Amino acid sequence: MWDGVAIEDVRAKSLALTDFFLECVAAYAPEGRVASVTPEAHGERGSQVALRCAEAPAVMAELIRRGVVGDLRRPDVLRFGFTPLYVGFADAERAARVLAEVLADVPAGVPAA
Repeated sequence: MWDGVAIEDVRAKSLALTDFFLECVAAYAPEGRVASVTPEAHGERGSQVALRCAEAPAVMAELIRRGVVGDLRRPDVLRFGFTPLYVGFADAERAARVLAEVLADVPAGVPAA
């Protein structure tokens, strides 16, 4: 799998995926429902995005039910990993779109489970 793949290319794709996901979330998610806690600076960011969301437990449960698997950092952080060797831009766009749909379906103020 690694034949001909430079680690610099993997890192570049990782950053491109996380940037793209954040752009999609900004475009799709209802205003004020999520806020990125992921550093904007590429040198400070790994291959994941963390979003603060007051309804994080309910939102993550519904995301997983709909096939978007991230993880929950209680009490209020949704975390999404982007493994650049097998996650693509279509995956990142779909995750952001489904997140926006779930945020529209889960009322603001749902208590943490």
